[in-house]
Amino acid sequence: MAEITRDEVAEGDQDEPNYNKERIKYSPEEERKLERQHFWRVIDAFRYYSTHVHEQVKRAQRQYRSLTQHHQSLLPSVLPNLTHISQCVEHNQEVLHAIVHNCIDMFENMEYGEEEELKKLRPASIFDMDKLKSTIKQFVRDWSEVGQAERDTCYLPIIKEIQRLFPCDQYDVSKLSVLVPGAGLGRLAWEIARLGYMCQGNEWSFFMLFSSNYVLNRCEKVNSLTLYPWIHQFSNNKRSSDQTRSVSVPDVDPQSLPITSDFSMVAGDFCEVYTEPDSWDCVATCFFIDTAHNVLDYLETIWKVLKPGGVWINLGPLLYHFENMANELSIELSYEDIRAAIVKYGFQLEVERESVKTTYTENDRSMLRYVYDCVFFVARKPAREDANGDREEDANGDREEDANGDREEDANGDREEDANGGREEDANGDREEDDEACIAPPCAKSPRRESGLT
Repeated sequence: MAEITRDEVAEGDQDEPNYNKERIKYSPEEERKLERQHFWRVIDAFRYYSTHVHEQVKRAQRQYRSLTQHHQSLLPSVLPNLTHISQCVEHNQEVLHAIVHNCIDMFENMEYGEEEELKKLRPASIFDMDKLKSTIKQFVRDWSEVGQAERDTCYLPIIKEIQRLFPCDQYDVSKLSVLVPGAGLGRLAWEIARLGYMCQGNEWSFFMLFSSNYVLNRCEKVNSLTLYPWIHQFSNNKRSSDQTRSVSVPDVDPQSLPITSDFSMVAGDFCEVYTEPDSWDCVATCFFIDTAHNVLDYLETIWKVLKPGGVWINLGPLLYHFENMANELSIELSYEDIRAAIVKYGFQLEVERESVKTTYTENDRSMLRYVYDCVFFVARKPAREDANGDREEDANGDREEDANGDREEDANGDREEDANGGREEDANGDREEDDEACIAPPCAKSPRRESGLT
């Protein structure tokens, strides 16, 4: 397991704290203890879900009963709808219990305690409950027919770019390695593996890891699982039935990956787990880089792990996760600043679009809907040159020649036309169907703790 560290505010002037200037290291015993504590805190959140949401329902019932009899008579459907919501809560809780039931032995290299712990019901924080509700909506985004349109705008541009840069008729794609940091519930990585590429997803959130493990390894039939993802939304509903509508997952068989596919999920902090230089042909990031305390840490790691001639494909906004969070380092850079750093680091920007409209875990029937104006780019790490100025070939020989020969011509010619012309039409017009999409089970390793939770 990668060495785990925890950020600490340096002692000094409380008005101007030195956020995370030093990282303290714990002994292995201390680290295991902290990791176990966080593991069980997340499990507590899964198990406390119904208690937490029922309190919200009871509050709505009390508010209704505080109305005058005349006003109550004008709203005859309110109490029956709240009863229906309570039933949906219980159904969600059954699913959440199933998710965490077999997760104690999920990780290869870490033991978290005995199953006796599962008999204890401990309250969870509001912070953890909000993360759990968000995770439930992730099932919609990644594994339902309802989320198809959102996946088409977020995942499809990345997938098409991988196919364009590494076409199956020119490469042995089974030897092309694609890393997907911030993989969430794993659909993007699964789709890439379905196409024959060697793909590994990386995730550090226990909420996501428990859920992705369940959908990838336990759901063997299409639409075998029912969730009620919108019951927590009491505002901006046009109809009461919108709040209690169900969503079925998964929309594909997670076990349908070809037997020859090479797909895995690895748990842990991206910058700590991936340290081997020149090891990946492609890094694909979707709604990921703004999860960093410091985006430049991600940039450095991506540069380090990419092979010479490798590409970084990114799509997402800059909604910084640690902004305004007490005692947490958060460097909020504009895209202009990040772009300049990317170029200064040595990347060559080959494709760039600064206005890609996307949503994220959208409730398509809500009266309030957010649209992100994302940036999309492809950045290449230049191939090495030897003393004579010739480009070195990588382990696959001809691939390096292709990448910097015919394809370089495309990058400055037809490819740019595709990026802003035909390809854009494909991404938002005649989009490819995901009928053949596929998933592969994760071989998880122990993750570091989520910031702010320990």
